[in-house]
Amino acid sequence: MVNALAASKAYAQVQSGFASAPKGLAESAQGPDFASLVNGAMNDVVSTGRRAESQMIAHANGRAELMDVVTALSSAQNSLETAMAVRDQVIAAYQEIMRMPI
Repeated sequence: MVNALAASKAYAQVQSGFASAPKGLAESAQGPDFASLVNGAMNDVVSTGRRAESQMIAHANGRAELMDVVTALSSAQNSLETAMAVRDQVIAAYQEIMRMPI
């Protein structure tokens, strides 16, 4: 559920960036660039993993409920799986472009 909310928020940001971008090719650089989108997504994956680690440590010290730990771990796993799926698609697209004749 947490990842679906984050994904929909990121999708809305990307869509608003594309909608607000001018139509000309020279002016389209004003929208969000791919590197910043990837950087933001990776930062989200890392922060989700760190949140899960802190929940595990808190549970080991008796300060967190098991349900919170399981939820945090599930969210971190989903974020990592999503990042790996995107990575695989980017690699596949790159390989397809490299196979194209010049």
